[in-house]
Amino acid sequence: MAQAADTARTVILTVDDDPGVSRAVARDLRRRYGASYRIVRAESGESALEALRELKLRGDLVAVILADYRMPQMNGIEFLEQALDVYPGARRVLLTAYADTNAAIDAINVVDLDHYLLKPWDPPEEKLYPVLDDLLQAWRAGDHRPVPSTKVVGHRWSARSSDIREFLARNQVPYRWYASDEPEGRRLLAAAGEDGTRLPLVITPDGTPLVDPEAPELAARVGLATTPAAEFYDLVVVGGGPAGLGAAVYGASEGLRTVLVERSATGGQAGQSSRIENYLGFPDGVSGAQLTDRARRQAAKFGAEILTAREVTGLEAGGSARVVRFSDGSAVAAHSVILATGVSYRQLDAPGLAELTGCGVFYGSALTEAAGCQGQDVYIVGGANSAGQAAMYLARGAKSVTLLVRGQSLAASMSHYLIQQIERAPNISVRCGTVVEAAHGSGHLEALTLRDTATGRSERVDAQWLFVFIGAAPLTDWLDGTVERDEHGFILAGPDLTPDGRPPAGWELDRPPYHLETNVPGVFVAGDARAESAKRVASAVGEGAMAVMLVHRYLEQS
Repeated sequence: MAQAADTARTVILTVDDDPGVSRAVARDLRRRYGASYRIVRAESGESALEALRELKLRGDLVAVILADYRMPQMNGIEFLEQALDVYPGARRVLLTAYADTNAAIDAINVVDLDHYLLKPWDPPEEKLYPVLDDLLQAWRAGDHRPVPSTKVVGHRWSARSSDIREFLARNQVPYRWYASDEPEGRRLLAAAGEDGTRLPLVITPDGTPLVDPEAPELAARVGLATTPAAEFYDLVVVGGGPAGLGAAVYGASEGLRTVLVERSATGGQAGQSSRIENYLGFPDGVSGAQLTDRARRQAAKFGAEILTAREVTGLEAGGSARVVRFSDGSAVAAHSVILATGVSYRQLDAPGLAELTGCGVFYGSALTEAAGCQGQDVYIVGGANSAGQAAMYLARGAKSVTLLVRGQSLAASMSHYLIQQIERAPNISVRCGTVVEAAHGSGHLEALTLRDTATGRSERVDAQWLFVFIGAAPLTDWLDGTVERDEHGFILAGPDLTPDGRPPAGWELDRPPYHLETNVPGVFVAGDARAESAKRVASAVGEGAMAVMLVHRYLEQS
């Protein structure tokens, strides 16, 4: 009885596009497990994902997911890969025909597949139940207690509501969204003693209401670490993108007392990518959120601390210590620092855009808004990989996606594989030599004025969604006067500091700066913030690892 009570809300989910097979699987599962588990079945990958999202919002647990390999639109491997983002702890089983066993074997690496079963599985007592018994036993051995979700009440076209949702989503904090003008939203507002004039309202898992909270307060209230556990470390990593996460993993795994400080959410721009397909080791691609989550858990496993919502405002060198100062006046010190602050998307300078940011105009992918794009016309500004990846992702549900590119082609800035995918997508069009001249709308985006740079002709188009992926502005102003940067703000390091063979000003060591070392000994740079960096996920991770190797060399000689 205790087990039944513990698993009363726990689900075994099965998905197969053949209704007869779907019913047969569910029938066999209920016969064996129906008394202790809830059996949920779906007949497409999309409907199964929707079911998983609803279960997640309600706080239900999912122990095992069984998916048929051969399904139209979304095959079993693609479905399980996305299901992994929703329920990473669920055990995953692929149902295959004998001819598909190679695909099942490949899925072991792609989606951490736990098992594959050949169809038909009759008799289930021999071919189905023993496998599921083992998987359920393994699942129960872990800690899968439901985590009460955070509730967010806000207005659909509210920039602050959008910011809060994006912050929670990117930090992997479960939350449930309620519109302030719907019955449940109004009930939550009333319970918190609010009338809806101040939004968003966040209700933490313990029931504490927060009205329009700032990121540090929100992070602390939903269980994210914001305060360092110690005053001194071997290594402080500033920035939680691929370079910073790579540095944290390698630093902590090699015995350095490591703390990573991130101002918003780990993952950086890569973490917002809907799908990265040219990263080594993931032939079927991987979402930025999934890659980020794995890297973050890997860093934590090795003992790295990860602090969220901490704004770094200064860097000082005092003797052998390197002091990183925060916006609240506190500080943390270490023997060495790796600057992995990455870059941010440049702001479009056109009338109406600033007022509508967060209300139909978004910088980066803002994946929390993707559901609202279903069946609508979407515009994307940018011609690099991030823009192409967003176009492919949004095209799944949008009526049309239009890429607006200032240049004359995509070839100069986008990977060939993405260009090919965009050319094959029936609802994606590319307008080269086109810029946004103005945005229009009252409370939310309603239209755009586009200008052809060659002819000067302007055109007004209806638009409710605009996603901007342009340029790369380094987040390095806080280093002014301490660390040398180029005219664009990117950090100079290694050979770039000694173009004439002489050490940088103030350099007192009898060696030149190491390859990724800045003009401050013991302070290194990795990833997109470095001058002349490759601006690719793989190179950023590699530089993070290389920077740790150079930190070891620096510490040995200090």
